[in-house]
Amino acid sequence: MSVNVTLLVVMGVLFATGIYLLLERSLTRVLLGIILVGNGVNLLILAAGGPKGLAPIYSAGTPPGEYADPLPQALILTAIVITFAVTAFLLAMIYRSWVIARRDELTDDLEDRRVAEQDTFDFEEDSEVAIETSEFPEDADDDGALAREGFSRQQAAAREAGERLANDFRQASSEESAGTSNDQRNRKAR
Repeated sequence: MSVNVTLLVVMGVLFATGIYLLLERSLTRVLLGIILVGNGVNLLILAAGGPKGLAPIYSAGTPPGEYADPLPQALILTAIVITFAVTAFLLAMIYRSWVIARRDELTDDLEDRRVAEQDTFDFEEDSEVAIETSEFPEDADDDGALAREGFSRQQAAAREAGERLANDFRQASSEESAGTSNDQRNRKAR
């Protein structure tokens, strides 16, 4: 097996193992996964750097193709520093988790579960706009003057649509709060 194929196999194993460990709930395993993925990235950059060559110090008479590219080396050094910083941060998180809860496993928070079960439709954000309300309507005259009459009709229609949506939203909110207070009364009665 040549050196490049061996490097690719080792890279694949590092990435696969690292990603598998990143998917675990234990912070220690996540830390090990980040370290393995970081080393896999370093090997990837090394393999992408091309063949080895002379030190990138200028000497007369040496063709440019014989020099080694210094960029992959700089990128690997940067990746090492970043991996070290992330490792230190995760070690601090693991230590803090161990001090507080005597375990390093992440559990689901009840509030997170409640938020995840909520409907993602937001009435104000996701509702369809009935009429274009842009200040640059498409029906401008050739000389750039706005068609005032059409624009004011659009504004009035948009205002009415907005008022209808706001009333619907208020009504839905009041029904929801009334339902909540009825539920509270029923609980107190029991």
